Amino acid sequence: MNDEQSTSKQQIEWLEVGKITSPQGLKGELRVYPDSDFPERFTQAGTRWLQHPHTSAITEVQLLSGRYLTGKNLYVIKLEGIEDRNQAEELRDYKLLVSKSDRPKLQEDEYHVSDLVGLEVYDQETGENIGVVIDLYSAGNDLLEIKLHQQPETTTKSDRAAEAKSHRDLSQISRRSKRKKYRPQKNKPLTIFVPFVKEIVPIVDIANHRLEVSPPDGLINIHE
Repeated sequence: MNDEQSTSKQQIEWLEVGKITSPQGLKGELRVYPDSDFPERFTQAGTRWLQHPHTSAITEVQLLSGRYLTGKNLYVIKLEGIEDRNQAEELRDYKLLVSKSDRPKLQEDEYHVSDLVGLEVYDQETGENIGVVIDLYSAGNDLLEIKLHQQPETTTKSDRAAEAKSHRDLSQISRRSKRKKYRPQKNKPLTIFVPFVKEIVPIVDIANHRLEVSPPDGLINIHE
């Protein structure tokens, strides 16, 4: 059900299909972690683009060949002009791009990840808007990652009591322990993973920017 995530630069839109992770061997080959379910992105020769991991600058390259590494969920590709391991090492963490207009035709019930991310998620039974899609993962079955609109309280009564006590005793502790104790904590929003199958996600409405879920009991406990 998934394809690739999208990115953009200036007026041109691109699709991110993979990320270079490391050199492969000594002859300039590169290992790529795929963000696409279409093997031809990595095996079919032709024009591709590379995006610098820090500057986001985009450079055109020619893909000469590619193959899948069985059991590793990686592809090995050969790019024109990359002849040795040192040159390959310089491309570590670069993103592999294609033009957004170059989308393979999808079958029924197949979607691009870039079209799914950002969809509002509704409980089909209650009509409640419970969250928003933030990503899709392949783990045997495709899993939608959904950020819940209703986030649980992250601190307990004992946490609050300890914090109040530490504020009262603030003058009695050292500067070093103050820094350590009062360093701000960034709490990651709660997300859930929902199998992206027809039985659980019966409606995907790209045009209206929404999907509906019909989860079995216990899969989504947003009121706990």
